[in-house]
Amino acid sequence: MKSGYKLNNRYRILRPLGEGGMANVYLAYDQVLERKVSVKLLRMDLRDDPKTQRRFEREAMAATQLNDPHIVGVYDVGTDHGMQYMVMQYVEGTDLKAFIKQNYPIPLPQVVDIMEQVLAAVETAHRHGIIHRDLKPQNILIDEDKNIKITDFGIAMASTANSLTQTNTLVGSVHYLSPEQARGSIATERSDIYSLGIILFELLTGHVPFEGETAVSIALKHFRDEMPSVRDINPAIPQPLANVVYKATAKSPQQRYESAAAMAADLKTALNPGREAEPRFQEHDACDDQTRVLDLAELKAADHQAQQQLAQDDSEEDTKQLAPLPTKAHSNWLRGLLVALAVVIVMALGGLWYFNRPIAVPSVAGKTPVQASRVLAHHHLKIGTITRENSATVAKGKVIKSASAAKVRYGRAVNLVVSDGVAHWKMKDLVGTDVDQAQQQLENLGFTVKIQKKHSDEIAEGQIIKQNVTAGKTIQPTKQVVTLTVSAGRKQIKIPNFKNKDIKDVQAFANEHGLQLTETKKKSTTVATNRVLAQTPKTGSTLAQGDTLTVTVATSGDQLKTTNIQISIPFDSNNGRKENRVQVYISDAYHNLTMEYEDITINQETVIYVPFTLRDNQMGAYKVIRNGRTIMSATNITG
Repeated sequence: MKSGYKLNNRYRILRPLGEGGMANVYLAYDQVLERKVSVKLLRMDLRDDPKTQRRFEREAMAATQLNDPHIVGVYDVGTDHGMQYMVMQYVEGTDLKAFIKQNYPIPLPQVVDIMEQVLAAVETAHRHGIIHRDLKPQNILIDEDKNIKITDFGIAMASTANSLTQTNTLVGSVHYLSPEQARGSIATERSDIYSLGIILFELLTGHVPFEGETAVSIALKHFRDEMPSVRDINPAIPQPLANVVYKATAKSPQQRYESAAAMAADLKTALNPGREAEPRFQEHDACDDQTRVLDLAELKAADHQAQQQLAQDDSEEDTKQLAPLPTKAHSNWLRGLLVALAVVIVMALGGLWYFNRPIAVPSVAGKTPVQASRVLAHHHLKIGTITRENSATVAKGKVIKSASAAKVRYGRAVNLVVSDGVAHWKMKDLVGTDVDQAQQQLENLGFTVKIQKKHSDEIAEGQIIKQNVTAGKTIQPTKQVVTLTVSAGRKQIKIPNFKNKDIKDVQAFANEHGLQLTETKKKSTTVATNRVLAQTPKTGSTLAQGDTLTVTVATSGDQLKTTNIQISIPFDSNNGRKENRVQVYISDAYHNLTMEYEDITINQETVIYVPFTLRDNQMGAYKVIRNGRTIMSATNITG
């Protein structure tokens, strides 16, 4: 779906957020409530598939029943031109899988905080009779403030749903799948608890406990292999916290936590010093062969449940053959053997299908090859051949499109076409524009850009003063380096400490750095005349050329004030002159206009700074004579 499309004339699509096997997710803007939202849109190629439709509807139904701060809220569900969509809360952040990868090792208190939020959300779902069945870090969102939101209830089911429809169906993500789900049995609340234990394991260790070459081999490890020790990976993990993992991931559902709330209560005190001596949790063997007194009603109920399970796992003919067997022990042994055989066959066939199924190639347009590689890997695909083409619309180094079929098989390579920028470009006039925007635009086109800094009194900092390629010239980005001269702003001058310095030293500093000097006289009996008593700005501050430096100077008599006047003298080059003689006359407390103040020779326009020392209510004056003619004068100089 293209950016700008208005879904149901209300939700304006901004950009894609991700793609999945069932639906694509977009960032959109709700024009009625004026807020950003996530829109999950059922894929076009699946909208006529009744199973996918039911799953999509089930996710909407499950999520709309839940009102919890740690569950992504669903705002709206509808259809637009035959497209089913779901409008959800937009969470700015990342998923927990990426968070673990970027931040491992995670401080233990933060691990506990994250899990407590997840458990609170799962407990809410369970109270409403909803089992998630696909809890994994990829379905847990975390924002910049470390707030947790669970999403994707696409394969969630009601705990009261018909269990017969779920048997022998491998549902969920295999790295987080409970042993009973791996066997094809019914998912319960304690199946979600197992997945939460695997998530806690990953938060503590940075990886999942079981890996394998195939989904089948990983599933087998879940109900056959012992859970690895988290303390062997990180000895700093306290035993009580490790025990939460072991209890949550017990092979037998009966030995796990009875609820998410119970797991949260245990986790809450796992870092308490008082629990340090706690021994490692040991799962008890369910078949301990001890003599027990069994409740007849419970026995009948268990037998009835076993018969139901048998009816699902075996064919009707097998059931009929097993029913009349006279020896109960022999019957149970044979049933177990047939069930195990059926599970292995189903999982082998499932694995064969899983690793040969066609996968829709996700859109990676506009991404870098590295980003595209991550997106493809998430869909069990990889990058194949990369070819490069010139493009006037896609930035250099970004993917233009994929060059493979719309669907490829699991694990196959996807060929990409990557932009090499434009072939030719007519250079624009960049002078006076913002350097960051100009540099980004040029680099997107394929140019190599170099930046040179230069101080300027006229052009604002960050704006371009000059470019080495003339505007209007047509050039090839791959062969041309563009150099931009950029304003560094006015030159900053650090002000030293002038206290007790002679005013002549201050005047010399001001003249050297192009500062205006204002001098105020103040009578003093402790500081010598013409020595500085105070200054503005203070020592260590900075001024730019043309700014004013003010000092208070000691005097033994009348109150006098000195101000520094800048006079710009133009150069006269008429008749081939190479030099001008300039004479300056001033009138102040110590001079009058009949006395020559300065006689200089200039060969270009020249700026001079002339100090005027004035008494209260006195006005100063000056005149400038160039080559025998008065060219400028003033009679209103004040302090």
